[in-house]
Amino acid sequence: MCDVKSIKLIKREIKEVTTIRELDLLRVKYLGKKGYLASKMLKLSTLSLRDKKKYGLVINKFKSDLNSEFSLRKKKLELELTSRIKEKKHDVDVSLVSRRNDLGTLHPLTKVIKCVEEFFIRLGFSIISGLEIDDDYHNFDALNIPKKHPSRDDHDTFWFDSNRLLRTQTSNMQIRIMKQEKPPIRIIVPGKVYRNDCDTTHTPMFHQIEGIIVDSNVNFFNLKWTIETFLKFFFEKTVHIRFRSSYFPFTVLSAEVDILRGNGEWLEILGCGMIHPKVLCNANLDPQLYSGCAFGIGVERITMLRYGISDIRFFFENSLKFLKQFK
Repeated sequence: MCDVKSIKLIKREIKEVTTIRELDLLRVKYLGKKGYLASKMLKLSTLSLRDKKKYGLVINKFKSDLNSEFSLRKKKLELELTSRIKEKKHDVDVSLVSRRNDLGTLHPLTKVIKCVEEFFIRLGFSIISGLEIDDDYHNFDALNIPKKHPSRDDHDTFWFDSNRLLRTQTSNMQIRIMKQEKPPIRIIVPGKVYRNDCDTTHTPMFHQIEGIIVDSNVNFFNLKWTIETFLKFFFEKTVHIRFRSSYFPFTVLSAEVDILRGNGEWLEILGCGMIHPKVLCNANLDPQLYSGCAFGIGVERITMLRYGISDIRFFFENSLKFLKQFK
């Protein structure tokens, strides 16, 4: 199978190699998946059980010896290369700057999430991470979303079974937080959410930041001031904002917030409202004693507005030409 003559010839080849590149090629030749030893292992299937054991041990020992030979030769070549450079006998100037000096950078969505977090931390908010796989109760029932609501359908939500799903909103953390914490509560929940939708402005996975404020005397003015102050900070300029009356099962009063674009058109960027009394009751909070407000910010939407990006799919295509713009 592996005769002594073959073994000697291979070891001689290893000793005659002069570069690490050549050594790596030689390793593949003899120890690779389609190399010399692999072909010997295939031939074992034609032997009797007794011979398989006998020659299998021989091949394994030979493989171990070769690995040792390759490792020793590689260390010797690396030492020789280092020595030549130190003695300046090699034509490599290690003081030269590399021709390719590309540095990594944060993804634009990561930058925006960090920016939003910094703003709300200054206002005394805490940052909470949430569950991406959740149950029907926390994603829908606890938020006062009825059983026959369209958002529960398969064409809008990714279900694992009749109870488990990929969360459709970061609001799934509201009940948990309000049950665990005592008012006053000020938190934001950034994270990924999932909906069955895909076009130039929607993707099946996107990012959302949920925010809630709960205390004994929270009103819509508190919510309006928070959102207006955030948007002016985020866009670093005077922005024209409007609040439009809307409907969400988990808030009452409810509103959508639009921002005026340069082309004169209004674009919705977030939804908000006063936390519904039923949601407070589901969290064991007395709506006669406490009130709260909530808002949900679409990270991709505000990032597209901030940087003038026309297609949401650019964020997930991993194009270096696109990503290098955000260094």
